[in-house]
Parts: sequence; structure tokens; C-alpha cells
Amino acid sequence: MEDSKEFVWFGKTALVTGASGIVGSWLVRSLLERKCNVVAFVRDSDQNSAFVRSGDHLKVSVVTGKLEEYNDMVRAINEFEVDTVFHLGAQAIVNSARRMPLQTFETNIRGTYNLLEACRVVNSYGLATRVVIASSDKAYGVQSELPYTEGMVLSGRHPYDVSKVCADIIAQGYAETYGLHIGIARSGNVFGGGDLNWDRIVPGTIRSIIRNENPIIRSDGKYTRDYIYVKDLVEGYIKIAEHESRLHGNSEAFNFGYGEPVSVLEVVNLIRISMGRDDLVPRILDNVVGEIRDQYLSADKAKSWLGWDPKYRLENGMKETIAWYREYFSS
Repeated sequence: MEDSKEFVWFGKTALVTGASGIVGSWLVRSLLERKCNVVAFVRDSDQNSAFVRSGDHLKVSVVTGKLEEYNDMVRAINEFEVDTVFHLGAQAIVNSARRMPLQTFETNIRGTYNLLEACRVVNSYGLATRVVIASSDKAYGVQSELPYTEGMVLSGRHPYDVSKVCADIIAQGYAETYGLHIGIARSGNVFGGGDLNWDRIVPGTIRSIIRNENPIIRSDGKYTRDYIYVKDLVEGYIKIAEHESRLHGNSEAFNFGYGEPVSVLEVVNLIRISMGRDDLVPRILDNVVGEIRDQYLSADKAKSWLGWDPKYRLENGMKETIAWYREYFSS
């Protein structure tokens, strides 16, 4: 169901937190292509990030700060007169969260309520009129039935999962209490060029093969996930912002995924075959702890409400991803 009037980004100003991350960097590029003014909120300057390597950091206003610092968030939104906020900034590594949960809670929970409080303060002045919060399928936790649907109770139990549950519910609370228009995006495992977190299975496997090394699988290889190519997810975020008038009760959650559970071993084998290195047999460590065994989502709501129509699937997205990393390592 599409809006009859096309949303125009020209002249709008959007804030993207986590702009140097995999999703943030692709979102910045997509917004620039739509002639939107972009304010990129980053903590550190990473010269290897796609955000910098692409040169997009020279085309936007960059605010350096921390999500944990409320005044940094207010400055970014108020001084640049932001009307649309995409909150992607987070500590997103599951193992890091397990080792150091406090750091993850500070960034993901405090960072979210700092952002939303800043939005609340300026909203009466016509700023931050639409907010998109990046959540995760991890927030659903273990469910007796799959796929995940938006009406399920959020029941994440491990540190990273809990941080996403809290951020998700805080966002709902700000929408309900203060009337902020907030869309919440819960996605499956994101993959694509620009992900430099080598602990993740896709970039880690590609790097191993480029280095002529056997890929490493931390689990038994049978854990299933719903993988989504970064370009499709970025379109989902933008769709939420464009349809903010549809946010019933001022907030609404949307799942983004292909609805196709794929095992870790299947993903690794796809990469091996695509790169012509099926001779590099993966090493299965089977020592993973604190992770949900099976996860995948129904994206029917995003398709019907927002008109979200993914252009890729795992195979096509993986081809583009592999090409990105080949160029990255060759340079």
C-alpha cells in the first residue's frame, strides 16, 4: 500500500547515527542520492570504513560524539535543524556484549534514551518529526513458533539481545507518552560490503578465503538465521521514514528479512563456491555460547504497509558483497 504522494527528500535534513557502520554508510549514500542533507554522527574516524573510503564523509556534515553523552545528541539535532533521525549507532557485536555487557548497555540503552530525549525536547520546534530506530530480530529471543512476527513479546535474554529489547521498548514509550513518530526496524542478520567486523560469518569467511585460509565456524554450523542484504534493509529504513503518517499510536515496528532460514554452514558453502574455493573446508569449532539457535522473520507487514519490495536475495547480494571485499583487499 503506497502513499499517493511521493515523498521528497530534497531539502530535508537527516541525522544518521552510526554512519560509519555497514548499514549507516549505505544509508548515507542512499540519502545523498536522494539529494537529502545528511548529518553523520560518528564516534571514531575509521579510515578503512566504507563511509570514508567512498568519500561520502566529504559530502555530509560530520558530528563527532558519543551516544552516551546527551549534549552531543542535542547538538547534532538542534544545531543542524534535523527533521528526520535514523538511529543506527550501537555496539553490535554479540561476543563483545557478552564479554563487556556494561559497555553495550551504556551505548545501546543510554544512547537510545539520550537520542529520544533530545528528539522530545526539539520536537515542539518542528525538528525530529520522524524517527527510525534500528532494532534487531535478537530482541524476540527464543520463541516457540517461527517466523517472528511484530506482535510477539520481546524476550531477549543475553546481553546484546537485552540491550535491543530495552531500546525497542524505550522507543515505544517515548512515542506513546510524548507523541513522537517513531518507526522501529527489526532486521535479520545484515550482510554486505563495508562490514569490517570480522567476527561476523560473512566478512570473516570472505577474508579467510582471500587469505587462502580455511573458514572458521564457531557453532556446529546448523544454527539458522534470516540474512538480508544491506541495500534491501536501507530501503526498508527509508520506507519507514517516508510513511511516518502510518505510524499508528505514534509508533510501529516492522520486520525486515527474506523469511528464509539459512544455516551458517550453507552461508559458508555459498561463499566458498562463489569464490571458487570449495577446497577450503571450514573448521567447525562448535563452541558458541549465548546465541539463539533458530531465527527468521515474516516481513509481510513491511511489504503490505510500506510497499517494501526487496530487490535482492542471498545469492545476488553475496555476489556484490564478495566483489566489494575483493576490491577492498586488493587496494
